[in-house]
Amino acid sequence: MMKEAVALATASVLLLLSALHLYWAAGGEWGKGVTVPQRDGQPLFRPSKKATIAVAVLLALAAGIVVAGLKAGDWVLAFVFGLRAVGDCRWVGLLKRVRGTPFARLDTFVYSPLCLALCLGCLYMVVRR
Repeated sequence: MMKEAVALATASVLLLLSALHLYWAAGGEWGKGVTVPQRDGQPLFRPSKKATIAVAVLLALAAGIVVAGLKAGDWVLAFVFGLRAVGDCRWVGLLKRVRGTPFARLDTFVYSPLCLALCLGCLYMVVRR
C-alpha cells in the first residue's frame, strides 16, 4: 500500500512539473522569472521553447518509469534528482555559493528540497520493488 502511495505521489509531482514546463513552452509567464539562476539580476541562460518541451517530455517519461516499476529507471532517476539536489556548488543546489537572488531563495526552500524528495521517492521504489 505504501509503495503505491509513494509511486503515485512521485509520478504526480513529475507530471505536474511536466505540465508546468508545457505551460511555459506555450508562452505562460507565471513563475518564469525565477526558474533559472541569475547574475546581476539577469538569467544565466534563457531556455528555448524546444528545450523546455524536451524537459517536459523527460519529466513525463520519468513519471512513466516510476509508475511502470522499472527498477533500473528508478536508480537513474534517484541519481539525477540527487545530483540536482546537491547542485553544482555555485549556482544551484543545496551546496550553492551564490545566494540572495530570487532564484537562489526558491532553490533553497523549494527546488532543491523537491529534487531531494523525488530522489528519496525513487530510492524508496528501488528498495520496495
